[in-house]
Amino acid sequence: MATRNEFIPSSLFKFDNLERPVQQHLKNVYATLGIGMLAAAAGAYVHLFTNIMQAGFLTAIGALVLMVWLGSTHHCKENLGKRLGIFAGFTFCSGVSLGPLLQMAMYVEPSIIPTALLATSVIFISFTVAALYNNQRTYLYMGAFLMSALSWLLILSFANIFLGSSLLFDVNMYVGLLIFCAFILYDTQLIVEKRRRGDDDYIWHSVDLFLDIINIFRRLLVILTKKEDDRKRKN
Repeated sequence: MATRNEFIPSSLFKFDNLERPVQQHLKNVYATLGIGMLAAAAGAYVHLFTNIMQAGFLTAIGALVLMVWLGSTHHCKENLGKRLGIFAGFTFCSGVSLGPLLQMAMYVEPSIIPTALLATSVIFISFTVAALYNNQRTYLYMGAFLMSALSWLLILSFANIFLGSSLLFDVNMYVGLLIFCAFILYDTQLIVEKRRRGDDDYIWHSVDLFLDIINIFRRLLVILTKKEDDRKRKN
């Protein structure tokens, strides 16, 4: 009888193709990312279930200011605790800012939230593994294309404020989802390459992956909520 280990090779997540310092750096990045996700979840909880803080202009500005502060604070052992605190504050404010969207999803169908979380996790893990096992650094060449595509997406979003087109909105959501999935491939390989070149700022590297995850989760929430709302309207 086949055992579970026969279907899941023990070497799947060992990444022996990466140097030991790179592996350690990635562990630090994902540990920091885990802290950020917990802080974001706490921020979302505060918006949804307490009156302490609500999403709005100030929380959005707060997240932006904290991210700039983190980027301008020198990476060194003495600043480690301070930078982790700034990172946690940034992710917390980002979680608070997700509150209204989460409220909308809960109103339409509460199961949308765990579905979007699961889908985001599967996407992130799958694309991360694909990037780490690619030894040719293929995805690094997507950088210029992705930045250009993101710029056009922002222009499209701005134009649709005045046009109010449902089609353009859907294009923005689905194309944006594909772009940020590709960003996981690009950012993961970029982090590996930066570490090989001596950049060991794992806190700032976590910011890139955190933004990828949040943008994927946000778009999945919108897509699933819209689909469920349309289904209910037809019935």
